[in-house]
Amino acid sequence: MKAKDFDKKFDEGNEDIVDDLELSSGRRVNQVQKRINVDFPTWVVESLDREAARIGVTRQSIIKVWLVERLQAEAANKPLESEGSDGAN
Repeated sequence: MKAKDFDKKFDEGNEDIVDDLELSSGRRVNQVQKRINVDFPTWVVESLDREAARIGVTRQSIIKVWLVERLQAEAANKPLESEGSDGAN
């Protein structure tokens, strides 16, 4: 199928386009996983484990979420909510 035919089919929305896609070779950009090792002091690991247990997630999940939140805040050049809404640190 030519791209213009696919675009027309998509734009019209009358037909399902999933069968026209090659999903087995698809990938999400910037979503490839890369393993890293990070060493933390014992008190940090224990604190992470307590907080993870409190909210019902794994240690790895809480680390990922917190890092992503911080990176997004840095990218937006704004403080995290925990730093206060008045701008004081």
